[in-house]
Amino acid sequence: MAELSLEDIEFIKILANSDSTILQQGMNDSTRHRLDSQIGVILREYYKENTMSVKSGWTKKFEKAGITEDDGKSAIACARRLGIDIS
Repeated sequence: MAELSLEDIEFIKILANSDSTILQQGMNDSTRHRLDSQIGVILREYYKENTMSVKSGWTKKFEKAGITEDDGKSAIACARRLGIDIS
């Protein structure tokens, strides 16, 4: 299981606190790739842990990084609006 880097934490917090329309307008290929390949994977695992009782440890990692449950839900919702498959 991977650890959350500072960059991952910041990216998740940005997703949790941003308007997806604004993010989509400013998104370049590099950002889209990171969202698809890394942040999306983390959010999918976090989602599974919180909806399907899959023990992956992401909830504790989010808490340790100062990412609340509401932040996690908001980040997932924003990622979905950006076209990232979370479920």
